[in-house]
Amino acid sequence: MLHAMSTTPEPATERSAAEVNEEIRALWLRSGGTLSGEQRAEYQRLVLEWAAVGPHPVRAA
Repeated sequence: MLHAMSTTPEPATERSAAEVNEEIRALWLRSGGTLSGEQRAEYQRLVLEWAAVGPHPVRAA
């Protein structure tokens, strides 16, 4: 039996948007404002995580 493997790692525990935002800010501070290729990939991963856990606005009908 074959099992499909996800190409995107899922976080072991779901963090709050504020926790992910803090990590994004720390990444920018460590980089001095210019992200390397590796840091850019980390930033993209963090932004996707932040968007997934952030509050979702309710649209008026």
